[in-house]
Formats: sequence, C-alpha cells, structure tokens
Amino acid sequence: MLTTIIYRSHIGKNTSEPEVKKFIEKANLRNNHVEVTGILLFDGEHFLQLLEGPEEEVDKLYRTICEDKRHFSLTELLRDYSVERHFGHSGMELFDLRNYEKAAVLDAVLARATSTFKLTYDDRTLQFIKTFVECENKDSYLELAESESWQFEPIEVAPTQEANAVKDLPYTFGFQPIINPSSRKVYSYEAKMRAADGQSPLKFFASLDRDEIYHVDLSSKQTALCMAKSLQLHHYSLVLKLLPMTLVKNPDAVTFLLNAIKENGFVPQQIVISISEDSVVHENETFTAEVMKLKRAGIRIAIDNFGAGMAGLLLLTRIQPELVMIDSDLLQNVHKNGPKQAINQSIIKICSSLEIQVIASGITQAEEWSWLRLAGVKAFQGDLFATVVPRKLPAIHWPIKS
Repeated sequence: MLTTIIYRSHIGKNTSEPEVKKFIEKANLRNNHVEVTGILLFDGEHFLQLLEGPEEEVDKLYRTICEDKRHFSLTELLRDYSVERHFGHSGMELFDLRNYEKAAVLDAVLARATSTFKLTYDDRTLQFIKTFVECENKDSYLELAESESWQFEPIEVAPTQEANAVKDLPYTFGFQPIINPSSRKVYSYEAKMRAADGQSPLKFFASLDRDEIYHVDLSSKQTALCMAKSLQLHHYSLVLKLLPMTLVKNPDAVTFLLNAIKENGFVPQQIVISISEDSVVHENETFTAEVMKLKRAGIRIAIDNFGAGMAGLLLLTRIQPELVMIDSDLLQNVHKNGPKQAINQSIIKICSSLEIQVIASGITQAEEWSWLRLAGVKAFQGDLFATVVPRKLPAIHWPIKS
C-alpha cells in the first residue's frame, strides 16, 4: 500500500539555507534507497513537503522528520493512500519558490507526475501545493513559537474540606473547573460523576436498565447540587450534564431541577445544563420543548462533545445554546494536525458569529492550549489545569512562561 503525507512547518531561526540544501542532498540518497518520493517547497520561511511511497517507509521517515529540530510548528495536512504513485522518480526535490514564477512551480510539479496516474488541477495533493504557492499572507498560519515553554503552578482553591457525601449511594461527584488560564479566572465548575470509590461510573450504569439510567441521571443532580453547596460554590456557575433522553423520559424533569437548585441555595441563572451531542434523541419535539422550559426558567444550555456526533450543527439551530464544549478527541494534538485545526477554526468562527462561548475540554498538553488560545478560545478545561477529585475541589495549575 502506498501512502502520501503532506505537512507544513516553519524553518528554525538557527537553520541556515546552506544547511537546508545539505539535508536535501542526504534525503535524496536516503529516499532513493527506500523508494520514497519527496517534493519540498520552500519560500525562505515555511516548508511544505509531500512524501509518497511504501507505508512503512513513509511512516518511519515522517517520525524522524517530526523530531528534527531544524524546523518547528510541524502540521500534518494530509495522510492518504492509493494503489498507484502520484509522482515518479524516488528521491527528494527542492522547489525554492523565490526562484520560480507561481505558474512555473505548478508546471514543474506536474512534470513529476507518473505516466500511469496523470495529475489534474482538482487532485487534492496538487491543491495543497497550489494553495501553498499562491498564499502570500502566511501570517494567517497559527504557529506556536519555536521555543515556547510553560510550567504550571498549582494553587489550592479554598475551601479544601471534603464535600458532604450522601450515604448509601453508589456514586459521588468531583468538580472540575472551567477556566481562563491567561487571566487566571474561574468561569464555572462542572459536576463530574464518579463511582463511590472514585473510579469511572460506567460499571454502575451498565447494571441498570434503560429507564433506570434516565431516573438516576436526573436524581443524581440533587446530589451534585448538595455537594456543590457544601463546597461553597455559590459564587460560581455550575455545569450539570444530562442525557438528552432524561428530559424526555422524565416529564417532571424541569420542575425537579428547579426545586433542587432552590433547595441548595442556587439560582437558575447559575446553572448550565450540558447536553451531549453524541447521544441520540428520538423524540425531537419533546426534547426541544423541555430544553425551552429550562431556558425560560433562566437555565443556560451547553452542547457537550460537540463534533463527536452527527447532530451538532442541527442542535445549534434547534436549541440555541449559550455554550459549546468541543469534543476532546477533536482537540487532542490539534497543534500538529491540519484537519483538526480546520474543523476547530470553523467551530470557533460559527460560535463567534452566534455569540456562543466555546469551551475547549479535555486539554492535557500545553501545546494544545497554546494553539487554541491563538485560535481565539478563552475557556479551557482538562487535566492539564485541574484533575477531577471526588468530593473535593482540585488545585488549579496556572500557566507560567518559563
């Protein structure tokens, strides 16, 4: 199986152009030996490289390239497969854009096309090359600084006492903050269910039948609010996650929630009900009507796991949420994944147009946070900043540039 990888990167400040020519010569010999084709475009500041050849050899070469310190902000744009080569002549060829007219570069690349697979201008691989050649404003690239480094300073959040646990329940809650790391502001706390021993509650839910799941999902919010009260979270917003069908299967769900909110000293305007996009909702009209009841009561709505399912964009139009929590899988390694970057930038742009706050959840790497911050996200959640600690408020790790 033949693999094609296209990536973009930025030349390091200590990498000279003679050095670039030297590693091109070495790459040419190496690629010839393993039957890998390399086409490298360089504009004096950025690289765009296409690698094509046997999957194992291309993967091995790409891993080596990712570790090369002579460039930075490496972003994989495409990884594809084919039964025939797009380009012939194994080896490495450099196209220095400063020495070509734009059209001449594309003609030169087309001249490398194999005789059995003729490239056309609507081919994806060529489109990446064409876009790179014609893009005059590469300041639009979101790139992390070459030597950017962060440390995270843990600061305990008062109070540190343990929340009152409700007896004889097989579950408990931890409260993970949603923060603005740059301004050191806590926006809210999300109640995250855990088993009584602090582990995942999946085993407990697996023991329930479907209707029981929706009953427990709703009744557990009383527990979450009671624990939030004992942790003195009345000055913050609280995010409570509900399965969409919980609102459908429990006709008095909204009344139950409003009573629980009042009993524990909170007001509806403090509460955000988070609905997961990847949970299928069959009774669309009933679900939408229940969401509207929540909104009329002053409760805000968030779409969780946005981008993980098939209903996200439709939900934006149907329930008009105040917040969107992007699915963590879409955020993992976003700083070096072109398709994820494009999708996240689209989500951010759509939400900005609709005045919806975007929350980047599940963040575990400083580079993910740095890239998303450049993309315009302000609200973050994840183990990089604070883990989930059952019955307690976790320490928040604030970033410090080192």
